[in-house]
Amino acid sequence: MRAPFQEGGFPGPVKYGYLNVGRVEAGPAELVGRTVFSLYPHQTRFRVPVGAVTPVPTDVPAERAVLAGIVETALNALWDAPPRIGDRIAVVGAGLVGCCVAALLARFPGVKVQLVDVDPGREDIAEALGVAFANPVQATGDRDLVYHASATQDGLRRSIELLAPDGSVVDLSWYGDRQVTLPLGEFFHSRRLSLRSSQVGSVSPERRGRYTAADRLGLALDLLRDPVFDVLITGESEFDELPRVMGDIAAGVLPGLCHRIRYSSPHR
Repeated sequence: MRAPFQEGGFPGPVKYGYLNVGRVEAGPAELVGRTVFSLYPHQTRFRVPVGAVTPVPTDVPAERAVLAGIVETALNALWDAPPRIGDRIAVVGAGLVGCCVAALLARFPGVKVQLVDVDPGREDIAEALGVAFANPVQATGDRDLVYHASATQDGLRRSIELLAPDGSVVDLSWYGDRQVTLPLGEFFHSRRLSLRSSQVGSVSPERRGRYTAADRLGLALDLLRDPVFDVLITGESEFDELPRVMGDIAAGVLPGLCHRIRYSSPHR
């Protein structure tokens, strides 16, 4: 699970952050001056191969384009388990990945989407995305499809409980070395439920013959033309403010859905 161009390793010191949008200062003539998206540990300037950057469409603001890697993850999940017209769907976990999944699902005709999270503050975001909201206890069951993105055992267990017979859970969470216990001896077999993983490290098998990873990222950037994604940006700070900002996010003083970091003043 090393990030591209990562330096060091966990628990630290490590340069791990990787969602960057910047302007090309030197390189091929067709890229110089272009705004591009890249995966690289956060710093003011860096040098990468040409293939490591993707031009941002001119009608996608750079500030929104930082979400490209997360939208790409959500896109891959929908390729892994495509929704169908009329499906009843839950997205469990209203973090950045779950919200991007919900934002894409809201575009599908005839589907009923419910975003599920323990934080009642995410209800406003669900409303802005155009989907329903519920806490885990009150979430509506009988779901044809559940996308799980809470990265918790309780969230995954609840996802399985919400399924209708023959339904499927798609797990986008990363658990590291944590053990997860699931109720596979209760109704899992009698309802013929399915559990599968989705991971952005490779293009979904359903699309590998038609899309490269670069094609998928380009499509994610195209999807970011929709201004609805701006609701997922919950703050912005200068790099020098990070020690305080990280502490405030960890303490719950600041919302931490997607907090952008600037590496130079916009007036420079």
